[in-house]
Amino acid sequence: MTDLLPQLALFWRPGLTGALLALLLPLLGLYLRLRQEYWAALAYGQVGAAGALGALALGVPQIAGGLALSLAVAGMKHRLEKCLPAAGLFPLLFILGWSVSLLLTANLPGVERLGAALFEGQLYFAGAEMLCGAALALALGGFFLWRAGRLLLLACLCPAHFHARRLPAWPVRAGFDLLAAASLALAVMSLGVMGAFALVFIPPWLVFALAPGWRAALAAAPVLALLAYTLAFALALVHDQPFGPVLALVLGALALPVAVAARFAGHAERGK
Repeated sequence: MTDLLPQLALFWRPGLTGALLALLLPLLGLYLRLRQEYWAALAYGQVGAAGALGALALGVPQIAGGLALSLAVAGMKHRLEKCLPAAGLFPLLFILGWSVSLLLTANLPGVERLGAALFEGQLYFAGAEMLCGAALALALGGFFLWRAGRLLLLACLCPAHFHARRLPAWPVRAGFDLLAAASLALAVMSLGVMGAFALVFIPPWLVFALAPGWRAALAAAPVLALLAYTLAFALALVHDQPFGPVLALVLGALALPVAVAARFAGHAERGK
């Protein structure tokens, strides 16, 4: 503990950056789960990584390149879905982003180190710019989900509602796509591709097994993610390990106890 406190004081800015993202990403993950678009998290993240690497090669700030490419892909999503089978769009984008990232990493000088950091997670190097980006993403994401969360649910569960009331559903869907793309591009540049995906996928997946309702899931998923993130950050810092894999392992380790708890809760409910 005495060794941990000085390190936490030194790395408070990266720690806070990751904590803000750990609160936002599970909320996005809940809606992505409803939309059956978990591949979108991997696709936007990997495309953001490719954009960051390309920006570095061109001498542009990596955060600008990652955000620009992810937002461009999200903006073209609905048009691309009209030309390509919807089920394969996000896997295709992930494969293309992965390919471009590896080729840039292998062939451009000075990019290899950033490429490795984007895959492993470079949270320890997050500065004021990344902290401000994470804070802005959480503020805008929280406001959007607060105002449009009900409409997102209706668009997923009852799309006929918009047709019956002659309301366009695309502004809500497109707004969420842009929010998810920007948030994941930011997250990849600090948590790494798989670290960001783990926060989007695992807490909502586990919470769906136990939460009694949607509001409870919205409250529980960020809390679970933040607790796992805090433990992973401390473990990675003390043992000098790359952050992304540690975060994914900590979140994955929660799956078994939560599954056992869900099973016992199911038995207790059936026994009443």
